Amino acid sequence: MNKPISRSEPGHEPVVLGAADFFARSRAKLGFDVPSGLYDPNIVPASGDPGTDKMLEIIAREQPVRPAAVLIAVVDHPEPTILLTQRAAHLNDHAGQIAFPGGKIDATDTSPLDAALREAEEEVGLSRNFVEPLGYLDLYGTAFGFRILPTVARVRPGFELTINHSEVDDAFEVPLSFLMNPANHQVHSKEFRGMERSYYAMPFAERYIWGATAGMLRVLYERIYSS
Repeated sequence: MNKPISRSEPGHEPVVLGAADFFARSRAKLGFDVPSGLYDPNIVPASGDPGTDKMLEIIAREQPVRPAAVLIAVVDHPEPTILLTQRAAHLNDHAGQIAFPGGKIDATDTSPLDAALREAEEEVGLSRNFVEPLGYLDLYGTAFGFRILPTVARVRPGFELTINHSEVDDAFEVPLSFLMNPANHQVHSKEFRGMERSYYAMPFAERYIWGATAGMLRVLYERIYSS
């Protein structure tokens, strides 16, 4: 059962960054070294929430924690946005949820970056010609058995998307300023196997951004804005 906690993160004033400052900070703070935990089965990546981390430890004993890559595509508008997708309603896993373009890393992918770019092309038709990768964010573990390495990227406006409806129902953009404002970072909780876990949620209009997607956005905030 989901139990929303009606609070945002206290004690933080929003830091307003223009597009140039955001991309400059990202280039300075991020890099392309692949963490060993992406492929090492003996390393269980963290999520930042003790309940989720404990759950992931249990899952890791039951099944492999699979490597995956996503693209945090920051579109370089005068007011920057982040490109998100809504997963197709017919999928077996995470149907209808808000996500970044991305998926599992295939053996044919030359790097996690290549996997993220390939998935973005396959899911929404985002041409890599418009994408300038800035670096990897921290490795992120999910409660559903994935170890995800996000690539933060600057995306030049002017691209056209082609939605692959076998994978996603929609693609849309959310203002970066909204997602990077800690006042919009709600904390919700959920019970799993008798344990309480908390997770971030960032509702935007009719979109409910939560779970791993909101968690990685929170990591982006902490790396680029609050440190």
